[in-house]
Amino acid sequence: RLRALHRLQVIVQHLKMSKQAGSTAEVLLEKKGGAGIITLNRPKVLNALTLSMIQQIYPQLKTWEQDPETFLIIIKGAGGKAFCAGGDIRAITEAGKVGDKMFQDFFRGEYRLNNAIGTCKKPYVALIDGITMGGGVGVSVHGHFRVATEKTLFAMPETAIGLFPDVGGGYFLPRLSGKLGYYLGLTGCRLKGRDVLKAGIATHFVESEKLPALEKDLIALKSPSKEKIAELLNSYHMKCTVDQEKEFVLEEHMEKINSIFSANSMEEIIKKLKQDGSPFAMKQLEIINKMSPTSLKLTLRQLREGASMSLQEVFRMEYRLSQACMKNHDFYEGVRAVLIDKDQSPKWKPAALEEVSDEFVDNCFKSLGNDDLKL
Repeated sequence: RLRALHRLQVIVQHLKMSKQAGSTAEVLLEKKGGAGIITLNRPKVLNALTLSMIQQIYPQLKTWEQDPETFLIIIKGAGGKAFCAGGDIRAITEAGKVGDKMFQDFFRGEYRLNNAIGTCKKPYVALIDGITMGGGVGVSVHGHFRVATEKTLFAMPETAIGLFPDVGGGYFLPRLSGKLGYYLGLTGCRLKGRDVLKAGIATHFVESEKLPALEKDLIALKSPSKEKIAELLNSYHMKCTVDQEKEFVLEEHMEKINSIFSANSMEEIIKKLKQDGSPFAMKQLEIINKMSPTSLKLTLRQLREGASMSLQEVFRMEYRLSQACMKNHDFYEGVRAVLIDKDQSPKWKPAALEEVSDEFVDNCFKSLGNDDLKL
C-alpha cells in the first residue's frame, strides 16, 4: 500500500511539474533520468530569487533527497546571462516599508533552503554560468559541486545596500584562503571566470558552451555516485584550457589582503589601508568609504564569529542580522540609491564608522527568542 501511495505521490508531482513547465513559471522543476533539475526561470530580471521560487524549490529538493530513483540534483539559470543575480530585493524592500511580514518569511525560507542544500545527501551540482551574486551564491556555494565558466561573475555586494553578505556568507567566506573572504565580503569585489575557481568558490571550470553536453552526460551516468560525478566533472575540467595560464587576479595583493583584513575592527582596517598607502590600498579605502558603516561593522563581526560556527549556527545568526537590517534605515536607503533611483549616493545613518556603537552591533546579534530561525 505504501508503494502505491508513493507512486501516486510521484504521479501528482509530475502533474504539478508539467503544469509549472509553462514558459511563464518562475522556476522549472523536472526529472530527467535519475536527475532532478532546477531551472531558475526569470531571465529578464537575471533570475532573481522570489519567495514563491524558494517555496517551490525547498519541498521538491526534500522530495528528491528521499526518492530512491533520484541520484543527483542539478541547478541552473535560464537565459544565458545569469545563474542568479540575488534575492528579489525590491519585493523585500516594498514589504519592509509597509510593515508586511513577507521579509520574515523570505529570509526564513531562503536560509532554510540554503541549509537544505548544504546538508543534502544527494550530490548537488550548481552550474554557475553568468552572474552569480547574493542569493544566487546561497543556492550554489553550499552544494557539493559548483561549476564556473568564463561567463561567471561572482560577488557578495551587500555592504553597498545596507545589508551584509548573508545566505551563509558567514560560513563560506571566512573559510576561503587567508583573509580573502573578509576582503570579498567587505568590499563586494567581483571575481570573473577562472578566478571564481582559484578563489575556492567554484570546484570546477568548464566552457559555457560545453554545459549542455555536461548536463546530458550527468543525466546519462549509469550509477551516479558522488565519485562518478566528480570523475565526469574532472574530465570536463581537465579539457578546458580557457585562461589556464592566467594568475589569480588578486595573487599579487594577497599578502596585503591577509595582513590588512586580519585587523580586529573596521577602524583598524581603515587605519592599515591608510598606512599602507599603495594604489591598491587606496582603491580599497575609496570602495569601503562608500559602504554602509553599519553594514561594515555587522559584516566584520559576522565573518569573525562565523569562522568557528557550524553552518546551522551561521544561518541562525544571519537570520537575526537580517531582521535587524529590515528595521534599520540603511537597507532602504541603499536599495533606493543603488537599485531604484540609481544615483549611487546613499545617505547612510550613521554616516561614520565611529558613530556605529558596539552596543548597537551587539543588539543585532541577540536572540529573537521564539522568532529565532528554526532549521
